[in-house]
Amino acid sequence: MAMRPSLSIFISLFVILGSSISSSVQVLAAGNPNYREALAKSLLFFQGQRSGRLPAGAAQQITWRSNSGLSDGRQAYVDLTGGYYDAGDNVKFNFPMAFTTTMLSWGALEYGKRMGPQLPETREAIRWATDYLIKCARQTPGRLYVGVGDPNVDHKCWERPEDMDTTRTVYSVSPSNPGSDVAGETAAALAAASLVFRRVDPKYSKLLLNTARNVMQFAIQYRGAYSDSLGSAVCPFYCSYSGYNDELLWGAAWLFRATNELYYYNFIKSLGASDSTDIFSWDNKFAGAYVLLSRRALLNNDKNFEPYKQEAEQFMCRILPNSPSSSTQYTQGGLIYKLPGSNLQYVTSITFLLTTYAKYMAARKLTFDCGNLVVTPMALRNLAKQQVDYILGVNPLKMSYMVGYGPYYPKRIHHRGSSLPSLTSHRQSIGCDGGFQPFFYSLNPNPNILVGAVVGGPNQNDGFPDDRGDYSHSEPATYINGAIVGPLAFFAGSYRS
Repeated sequence: MAMRPSLSIFISLFVILGSSISSSVQVLAAGNPNYREALAKSLLFFQGQRSGRLPAGAAQQITWRSNSGLSDGRQAYVDLTGGYYDAGDNVKFNFPMAFTTTMLSWGALEYGKRMGPQLPETREAIRWATDYLIKCARQTPGRLYVGVGDPNVDHKCWERPEDMDTTRTVYSVSPSNPGSDVAGETAAALAAASLVFRRVDPKYSKLLLNTARNVMQFAIQYRGAYSDSLGSAVCPFYCSYSGYNDELLWGAAWLFRATNELYYYNFIKSLGASDSTDIFSWDNKFAGAYVLLSRRALLNNDKNFEPYKQEAEQFMCRILPNSPSSSTQYTQGGLIYKLPGSNLQYVTSITFLLTTYAKYMAARKLTFDCGNLVVTPMALRNLAKQQVDYILGVNPLKMSYMVGYGPYYPKRIHHRGSSLPSLTSHRQSIGCDGGFQPFFYSLNPNPNILVGAVVGGPNQNDGFPDDRGDYSHSEPATYINGAIVGPLAFFAGSYRS
């Protein structure tokens, strides 16, 4: 997560034991929020994260944003304009950006028919990222650009992206400084997106797939973690803590889905299916890869993919609160609680897997067992709905954790552009230190509403201070939103508001 190390945040480490979940979680009255509205707003958020030259008119509805990062890449004599700022800062980290893109694409593939008018907007959000990722992959042979902006310098500043005066350092991986993790995720994003555009823009789809092949080959041929190659440029912000085998599996799984080629199938089989997990995030992709690969076993009855189905079901058993093998904590209000830092990123990603695996199961009317517990597609859907509803305000505080949705939502989010006056209202430049006083430290609500942004969320006690300095709970991020788009589309098509 984008962090400013000088901000001191006290986080209680009180833990609710997973074994007591079923008896201690309060079941709140289930409502049906306006999922269609939330879906539209979740996509609008991405316009507020755009870097580069912004489009005119209706294509840019977050009007308080302006052009930024127009010289990105110049340090390396390449054009790296575009893409998204990851969270509340002004840095482009390709590792989480690519994951965001993969999840948006997966959402469009699984739930596009339920998106209605939001499907073109989803494609636009994807394309803003893939246009940039293509630049990163194709401009210099043998080199993959993986980020722009020095995070250690950027995080000492509180300034609008339009005013950036920090060094826009360019970071890359190469055969001598490999990054199988970031390359594997980039390949996954491009391959998944190629499927989204296959019918509506075949030429672009082909470019995406060809680029994905090349980047995946780089990831396979030159093994290594990008954290080792780039050090403090990506750590502790987006270290690849889980290693790179999960991205190799994830990237190959997406290329196999996009091509159906034996090469990727054989590579997938060579990696095995024995890395058990109870989390899914921009860092750890194993659970996502297992669900994606289990699709072949569930929908096509392909026994070659049975091991991934078994791993996917073991993952679900670790998430379900009443499963004998559950390793997941829940708050008293019923929210999945994994880690103190930006917990909703795990909630939205896991929720995506719940709705998607339920969809695959329902297509064949299947169930599975967690010990003596029989799990139906409806059980997974109900848990997913509980998580989405909690985020949209069905929680003890009746607080929506999506900015601009519902009557009560976070007003002081940890986000530079949102918390500082826009260029329209304040033409004078705000320098590196100029934004702290009076803006960052102000108790007033942010002047610009970043509509659709899902923040890090409540603490383990369902509490939320709405404090701009508390980035662990108050900072939005592209990958939180990228994963919730699919579930919102699913429920928008299931419930009429």
